[in-house]
Amino acid sequence: MKTLLYNSKIIETYIKLIKNKYGYININELLNFANMQSYEIGDQGHWFTQDQIDRFYEKLVQLSGNPNIAREAGRYAASPDALGVMRQYILGVIGPANTFEIINKVTSNFTKSANYQSKKISTNKVEIIVTPYEGVSEKPFQCENRLGFFEAIVLKFGLGLPQVKHTECIFKGGKSCRYEISWSKSTALYLKKIWIGTVLLLTLISLLMILTNHFATLELLLPLFGAIIFVFGYAIAKHEKNELLISLKNTHDSSDTLIEQINNNYNNAILINEISHASGPHSKCEDIVANVIQAMENRLDFDRALILLANQENNKLVLHGGYGYSPEQRTLFNAASFHLDRPQSKGIFT
Repeated sequence: MKTLLYNSKIIETYIKLIKNKYGYININELLNFANMQSYEIGDQGHWFTQDQIDRFYEKLVQLSGNPNIAREAGRYAASPDALGVMRQYILGVIGPANTFEIINKVTSNFTKSANYQSKKISTNKVEIIVTPYEGVSEKPFQCENRLGFFEAIVLKFGLGLPQVKHTECIFKGGKSCRYEISWSKSTALYLKKIWIGTVLLLTLISLLMILTNHFATLELLLPLFGAIIFVFGYAIAKHEKNELLISLKNTHDSSDTLIEQINNNYNNAILINEISHASGPHSKCEDIVANVIQAMENRLDFDRALILLANQENNKLVLHGGYGYSPEQRTLFNAASFHLDRPQSKGIFT
């Protein structure tokens, strides 16, 4: 059995990029080539093998004509369209430095192929070392995808595109992939430095005036000094507030996602309970199907469903219940035969 290494959220970001910028690509063709199913992409608990990821990317480059799409997809994780993919894993974190500090925890939700270690060099510079686990055979495009993902983390905080130096690479003889990532300091940090320098300078000027007995001049300048300090303080507070709001927005969105998941879990639990009651030992098949269909319609977020059961000979599927279909469609289903005993038959029913 091949090892499952990569979470569906990685492919989900690729799919969102394709839909946004490469609309001419046939996604079904792409997924079929990679032996992936669309419902697997939507399941955040699903994982793919190295072979599936390789086939997906091979076909994607062929269909898109873009050999650098891996890095573009990594960076796309910061876009409004794909932001949910990253946002829930940097919940409440203020600044890229703090995110990179927990990078191994963040990436463990996306990949089981390598170990990520971070080292803080300064307030706006970190070093990331990525070491593949034994037996894992990553490809160069995955290194490019990582680069894009690191860029996305900084872009997420509105600090512009960072500088990334790839000083060591496993695909160029290195034992690990080593990245040095630096970014512009926040406006609030710059203003703080200027504010501190200004306060020190104005304090020094005031002391000199006191020592030289220029009390009248100092009395005139003190309101100006106070106004300058106040303006800088206000600007710093405003920018710090904006940075905090970005973090709070992450928290709010993640809370919404959590509440939605709680509601889904509740409905699923109630659905299981209702189905168990519907399938009691004294129930007829028709009653069971009718009750299950009613429970599905009430509890699940799908606009249509079918229940098909095998006949006594076990060679055909027969429609027994459903909802969301017109009478004409139901007639068509009733007339159709879904054979189970044909060697050439393929598809979900088989």
